[in-house]
Amino acid sequence: MTDDLVQIVGATLDAHAVRGKRIAVGLSGGMDSVVLLDVLQELRAARELSLSAIHVNHQISAYAGEWEAFCRALCARHGISLTVERVQVTPDGSGLEAAARRLRYRAYASIDADYVALAHHLDDQAETFLLQLLRGAGAKGLAGMPVVRPQDCAMDGKASSPHILRPLLELRRSDIEVHARSRGLEWVTDDSNADSRYDRNYLRNELLVHLDARFPGYRETLARAARNLADYAMLAEELARIDAQSLDRSAISADRLRLLSDARALNLLRQLFADRGLPMPPRTRLEEALRQCREAGRDAEIQVTFGDAGLRCYRDRVELVENSPDMPANWQSRWDGRSELILPDGLGVLRSRAVVGEGIASRHFEIRAATVRGRSGGERMQPGENRPRRALKSLLQEHAIPPWERSRMPLVFFGEQLAWVPGIGVAAEFRAAVTEPGVAPEWESG
Repeated sequence: MTDDLVQIVGATLDAHAVRGKRIAVGLSGGMDSVVLLDVLQELRAARELSLSAIHVNHQISAYAGEWEAFCRALCARHGISLTVERVQVTPDGSGLEAAARRLRYRAYASIDADYVALAHHLDDQAETFLLQLLRGAGAKGLAGMPVVRPQDCAMDGKASSPHILRPLLELRRSDIEVHARSRGLEWVTDDSNADSRYDRNYLRNELLVHLDARFPGYRETLARAARNLADYAMLAEELARIDAQSLDRSAISADRLRLLSDARALNLLRQLFADRGLPMPPRTRLEEALRQCREAGRDAEIQVTFGDAGLRCYRDRVELVENSPDMPANWQSRWDGRSELILPDGLGVLRSRAVVGEGIASRHFEIRAATVRGRSGGERMQPGENRPRRALKSLLQEHAIPPWERSRMPLVFFGEQLAWVPGIGVAAEFRAAVTEPGVAPEWESG
C-alpha cells in the first residue's frame, strides 16, 4: 500500500494544482501526521514543494512536552523547519475540544505558507459526519471536510492566510497504518484517544467497531453522502442569493419572505447568519422569527434574539444586527471636524471629508469646536431653509432610520444646536453655501 498511498496523495496534489507551493504540515506527532510528513517528503522534489511543519502544543496532557520534543527531533532529523506554538486552552460553553481546535486553527492561520496540510482521513470524515448528524446539523454541517478550503480569516494583519489542505482524505486509517509500519516510522500516541467520554472517541471506540463489522463500506458511503450534501448546501446558498434581492449583506425584504415558501424563506434567513459568520440558530427559533417578520405591520418593530445577534424587522427591512450597547447617556466629546473620533463602547468611528458646497460649513469649526454625543430626547432640527424646525424623533421616523440605530448614533452639536445626524444630514443653519468649504461627517458604525 506504501507506493499506492504516495500515488494517491500525489494525484490529489495534482488535482488541486498544488505544485511549487509552500506547505506546512500540521504535525501532532501522532501516526497520521507523521505519515503525512513522510509522504510529502517523498513527493517534495517531484512537486517542487517547500516543506515545513507546525506543532501546536495545547499544554493539556501531561505528555505534551514529550510530544513537542518528539516533533522537534523528527523535523531536525529530516532537516525540516518546525514552528512550535504553545497555547493556553480555556474551556468555554463549547467544550475543551472546540476551544483547543479554535486555537489550533488560529495558529495555522498565522503561519507563513500557502497551505497547512492536515492528516484527516476517511475515518475522520465518517466520524465528523455522524457527530454532525447527531447534533442535528443541516446540509452545510453534514457536508464534511473538503480536500482544500480557505482559512476563515487572515491573522495578524496578513493579507491572507494559508489554505487548509487534506491530502489523506480518501484513505482509511488502516491504509495509513500499513504505510507507517512498512516504512518503520515512529510516532507518539495520545492517551486521551482511549477516553470514550469524548464524543468522537465514543464513536470510534464503541460504535463504529460494530458498524464496521456489519457495514464495512460505511466510510465510503458516508463520505459520498457528505459530498452530495455539500452540493445541496451550495445549491441552497445560490438559491438564497437569487431569493434575496438584498438591501445589503445583512438585510432582506420582509415582503420577499412573505412570497417565498417556508423552506426557501428559512434558507434565506440562514444565509444572513452564514454571510456574517455567526452560529446557525436552532430551527424552531428561526421559524418563530420568520412568523413574526411575516406578520409584522409596516411600523411594527420586531426583535428575535439569537445569542450575540438578533433578527430585527422594521419598515419591510429584516436585518441581522449584532448586539451592541447604546451610546452612554453621560458621554460627550469635543470634535474639531478634522481628526478621527473613536466612539465609546465599540460604537465605531466618526470621520470627515473636506468638501465644497455641502456638509457643515468649515467656518463653524473655526469659531468653536463641535460636541459629539448621543440622543437624550427632545432634540429638534431644521432640515431645510424653507422647512420648519422639527422633532428629531419625527425626522428619524420619516427617514426610516431603524430604531436600533437611533440610540447608538453620534450627533454633532454646536452649543445646544443640533448640526448633523447620520442618515438625515446637516441642519439648514449650519450647511455650507454653494462655493463654501465644508466638512462632511461620516459615521462608520462598530
